[in-house]
Amino acid sequence: MTQDQLPEEFAPLNRLAIKAMLWLNGFAHIVIGLALATSVIMFTWLFFKDVQEAAYAHNLVHGFLHALGTLMLLWSISALISAEIRYLNGSKLAVETFIEVVLVLFLRKLIVMPVQDAAPTFSEVGMWAGGAFMMGVLYVLIRWSQKQPSD
Repeated sequence: MTQDQLPEEFAPLNRLAIKAMLWLNGFAHIVIGLALATSVIMFTWLFFKDVQEAAYAHNLVHGFLHALGTLMLLWSISALISAEIRYLNGSKLAVETFIEVVLVLFLRKLIVMPVQDAAPTFSEVGMWAGGAFMMGVLYVLIRWSQKQPSD
């Protein structure tokens, strides 16, 4: 017996623990899926609410940018749902999915900056734009590396 193996007497308990954790993980993914589905409904409702408020306030530019920010959140949720579906179908979780979500959130922040209460400073805009640029570069590098033939 090596150091990383359990004594043979623990084998039934080990199998039971693994089955319980697999069941619990499956349950967790069901909860995640339901939460993502709920968030799609909520963000869709919020988008139409934003459009309605913009129309009533006669401030379409402000409302459009705010509604576009909500759509960006919906896009992020959609990317996470796609990743969850791929995972449940047996694929590995792809790191570029999470980089895409972060990139979309950076872009969302840049889109809604002009309509936030306090005017953004030049350094704040630069920080968010630089972060978005870095996430974009990272995304391209990961996608490029995946297309390279393995040795």
